[in-house]
Amino acid sequence: MKRYNAILLFCFFFLVSSIKGQTLVTDLRCDWSVNPLGVNSVTPKLGWVLNSTDFHVIQQAYQILVASSVEKLQNNKGDVWDSGKITSDQSQLIVYNGATLEHEKKYFWKVKVWTNKNLESPWSDWSSFRVAPKSTQLQPTWIGAIRKADSQLPVGRKFHTATFKRAKKDSIINASHPLSRQSILLRKPFTISKNVKEAVVYISGLGHYELTFNGEKVGNSEFAPLWTDYDKSVNYNTYELSPKAFNKGANAIGVILGNGMYNVLANRYSKFFASFGPPTLFFRLKIDFEDGSSTSISSDETWHYSHSPITYNSLFGGEDYDANLEQIGWDTSTFTPNANWKPVVLQEAPKGILKPQKAAANTIQKTFEVQELSQPNDSTFVFNMGQNLSGFPALKVTGKKGQKLTLWVGEGLKEDGTISQGRSGKPYYFQYTLKGDGIESWQPKFSYYGYQYIQIQNINYLKANNPELPTVLEITSNFVYNNSGEVGTFECSNTIFNKAHELINNAVKSNFQAVFTDCPHREKLGWLEEAHLNGPGLMFNYDLSTYFSAMMQNIADAQRENGMIPSIAPEYVVFGGDFTDSPEWGASGVILPWMYYEFYGDDSLIKKYYHVMKKYVDYLTSRSQDYILDYGLGDWYDYGDHAAGYSKNSPIALSATSHYYYTARLLTKAAKHLHKTADASQYEALATSIKKAFNDAFYNEKGQYYGTNSQFSNAVAIFMDLVDPVHREAVMQHLLIDIKNRGYRLTTGDVGNRYLFQALAQNNQNEVMYKMHNHYDTPGYGFQMQFGLTTLAEQWDPRKGNSWNHFMMGQIEEWFYKSLAGIQPDENAPGFKHFFIQPEIVGDMTYAKASYYSIYGKIVSHWEIQDNTIIFNVEVPSNTTATLVLPVSKNAKITINDMNPNEHSGVLGIGNEKNRPMFKVGSGVYNVKCLMLK
Repeated sequence: MKRYNAILLFCFFFLVSSIKGQTLVTDLRCDWSVNPLGVNSVTPKLGWVLNSTDFHVIQQAYQILVASSVEKLQNNKGDVWDSGKITSDQSQLIVYNGATLEHEKKYFWKVKVWTNKNLESPWSDWSSFRVAPKSTQLQPTWIGAIRKADSQLPVGRKFHTATFKRAKKDSIINASHPLSRQSILLRKPFTISKNVKEAVVYISGLGHYELTFNGEKVGNSEFAPLWTDYDKSVNYNTYELSPKAFNKGANAIGVILGNGMYNVLANRYSKFFASFGPPTLFFRLKIDFEDGSSTSISSDETWHYSHSPITYNSLFGGEDYDANLEQIGWDTSTFTPNANWKPVVLQEAPKGILKPQKAAANTIQKTFEVQELSQPNDSTFVFNMGQNLSGFPALKVTGKKGQKLTLWVGEGLKEDGTISQGRSGKPYYFQYTLKGDGIESWQPKFSYYGYQYIQIQNINYLKANNPELPTVLEITSNFVYNNSGEVGTFECSNTIFNKAHELINNAVKSNFQAVFTDCPHREKLGWLEEAHLNGPGLMFNYDLSTYFSAMMQNIADAQRENGMIPSIAPEYVVFGGDFTDSPEWGASGVILPWMYYEFYGDDSLIKKYYHVMKKYVDYLTSRSQDYILDYGLGDWYDYGDHAAGYSKNSPIALSATSHYYYTARLLTKAAKHLHKTADASQYEALATSIKKAFNDAFYNEKGQYYGTNSQFSNAVAIFMDLVDPVHREAVMQHLLIDIKNRGYRLTTGDVGNRYLFQALAQNNQNEVMYKMHNHYDTPGYGFQMQFGLTTLAEQWDPRKGNSWNHFMMGQIEEWFYKSLAGIQPDENAPGFKHFFIQPEIVGDMTYAKASYYSIYGKIVSHWEIQDNTIIFNVEVPSNTTATLVLPVSKNAKITINDMNPNEHSGVLGIGNEKNRPMFKVGSGVYNVKCLMLK
């Protein structure tokens, strides 16, 4: 769910501005979600946001009411929990402490607060949450068209394109039963004679499903449920059906199943071949009637199935649809099945534990129309949709029965102007067969690709110039990505930086699927290094409070018995060697819980996955020799004259060992945080030993640099605090000299970029960062702009890389928010309870502006140079404080909201930080003017 809606936000601020001094409570959340339907805990955590126009508003107390009905709550009766007035400034992560919650029951709640302004807020609007059922209540039965034992599907995860030739691939596919790969329709009619009070659906259709009730689609998700390792965890989704959706008498449930990642076995292109079984369905509908009785409709042997009009579906190969196979009304109560409908079979259940899906669904977020049309030859139309994206086309067409449209999609074009898939996985296409019945509308359901261009041959476009050809009346592109919501904005006076921000985030969204994928076409796999190396930038831009929880579960599921965390999770395919086990990738399992804690103030991932962190560090120890690790991919795709791939500029062992040290240090920190004193002592000693071994092996005492004196070698040592303090300045100077000698160009790669950027930013070298990125040469973001790209490419020179839709090189986002705008978390007050506004003014920039909607509300940092005055506009959310560290002389004449800072009620303290003026402020909107004295 999105953190806020623009229209509601406008209405809210209009209301606030008209009620002077009033504090309102908004944005109620339960376990980080708005009105969640699958809370998998009987002690959920509640939170809210305070909004006030006053300065320095701090919550002093709160009262929560939880009720069994809206009516009781409206009468201020908390029959489930009335917390009473609790003295506390805590407005997030409040643990429910009322009567025991019942599974499968919905609860309603609201809150009011008291502030330090001696004001009591009105009650908030009500919110709700539904507690997930126990596994014994679900009693899952899985149904489908064919049993796994009869499907002849391959077993194992070592079938990938690098290990076998086409003949072997064909033999695997041909050996499987055709029904094991077929999309199917499933239906269940039933009757009721009573008035419905409430109805809840629990469903998991694997690989993916679309659910209809009485002919209407339920929900707006695409590619549900989100991917998992189905041998470990299986997501199910929860929906509430309106009582108005039911007929008194006959009703019908309809489900369409597709293969997804559950069953990756098909012709055309595929990165790998793996199967957990044929498409399968678990379903349960619980209906409560107004008379107090209830009934359930579940997946069982009374359901029937038929072949779907989707004749081919593969996440890696595309989707085919034959409209002549449609059975109109098949999912309604008035449909009469023919002989093609057969009883389902009861299937073997997936091995994984059935769980309510934590993260938000994938949905169609944007739609793009044709921006440019070309015809490379008389029979071929190529539609430029203007945006490289992850998704699928939608079309409207007329034509004769049996005519076919093949839609080839790609992110680039060949020299002859036709679609190119050579670097993104081919062949991949969508195909639609017309039924010849007026205007026909269609879009795929179970496959997506990364593309900007759509190519169709042998058609008319808009007008039926040739009556023997089908006529495309409309074609659009649907951009599909996760619905977690955007929480950040950034813009500045620098064109390159603004465009880089746009390219990076379009690439992030394209890969923001069930997992963070590397690319939305040829691989679609959850390579783990991207998440932690881009972590702060991702969290500034998107609400990952539930998404990272799901990601950590995938990591825990992927962890081997020996503690190794593979480089991808879920690990659908085992590539082997360094591509399976590289410390820079596996370290995500230790680093992400701490990033999560820093941004959300929630240590639940540290607590829940401490054993994962510990097992991984122990695994690295088992692989080490005298505390040195010497394996992995290193600084993948580092830049130079060499071919991109394994680290070439810096030693693999230096990269691996630095991450070994970093994970040991964070594990020590986790042990201390959780008061595990014995572990803390053990792993602190381990980290000390690794640090000594690292310096003995890689520090050049004479030259005063690390490894090969590469940018990565020195930057990672500085960032991870591996450098002895007495040598730190010398190492930093070697780093700067190398950058300057290369004309302010970088040599780092996927792994090294973050450490280089942050080593510079954290050591007052933001001018160097500016010079290193403010150009149109390669390596750099500006170079990609010259090719008209709309997403970030895999390599700095897009002509060399395979993918034009990778976000792995997008680590500059962290610098945009934390340095240019200066929004910096305080590790001593996680979750932005207190934070710093410490912007940097660099180069010829005249303004920068960023916002971040934190768990406490909206943070804004906006600076602008006007003549000899620098203006800072800052917003600090209620119930938080901030420290402003201004990049001006301590002699500058400063006013805050046209007042002397000493006189402003929001200013809590004044000082200096490294000769910069510093102000500690409470919540409020501040206009700070700094007159630069000559």
